[in-house]
Amino acid sequence: MEKVLFEARGQVAYVTYNRPERLNACDAETYALLAQLWRRFDADPDLRVAILSGSGERAFCAGSDIKGEGFGNRAVPGGNGLFEVLGFQRKPIIAAIHGHCNGGGLEQAMACDIRVASPQAVFGLGEVRLGVLPGGGGTQRLPRLIPRGRALEMLYTGNRIGAEEALRLGLVDHVVPHAQLMEKCAAIAAEICLSPPLAVENIRAAVLRGMELPLAAGLQVEREHFDFLRGTADAAEGASAFAQKRVPQWQGR
Repeated sequence: MEKVLFEARGQVAYVTYNRPERLNACDAETYALLAQLWRRFDADPDLRVAILSGSGERAFCAGSDIKGEGFGNRAVPGGNGLFEVLGFQRKPIIAAIHGHCNGGGLEQAMACDIRVASPQAVFGLGEVRLGVLPGGGGTQRLPRLIPRGRALEMLYTGNRIGAEEALRLGLVDHVVPHAQLMEKCAAIAAEICLSPPLAVENIRAAVLRGMELPLAAGLQVEREHFDFLRGTADAAEGASAFAQKRVPQWQGR
């Protein structure tokens, strides 16, 4: 059985953890496969958005497979190259989260752009209880998404929170009934695909770069991306389509 599934449906890529018997926990091979698939997604000009989800009814991804072959491998906490790719790609990824979303699974979800959860989702970073710390960006991304005190509490204790609290804190962006989870993610992806690809990619880059900078420097980053985009064919097409009251035909250049 394939540990990760990949399917392209039009402009949307569907990436699915496929180890339901292990709560979709990732061993070394799974991390490496995910890294390869995200590179494939980012390099494919026909794919605009991806949706990441987990197979089965119990989990999005329970993190690293600490009972399996991989946890003792030092490459696994760093994701076998996964975390060098995920979160730094050019295109947006939406996480569809149900059930367990823990450890490396939560770190992968936090590296996505938008997180949609079902009410049964549970979130946590329990690495401290194993005598280590999150090695896939958990100590860095969590305090950037939720209040620092709550982030530190989760990191210090390994305690988990439910979907509604995650929504209140800003860890997830939507909570919808489980039966509507993929439908909601697909609807967001479809809306993104209506926008020109270069603009989406440059917005993503400007936001991520700017968040690491003082406001003045971030505004300069924004100006650089704006100046680039206004010289593109898509910007000319957007203005023309608006004036002519027609649907724009984006060229990605």
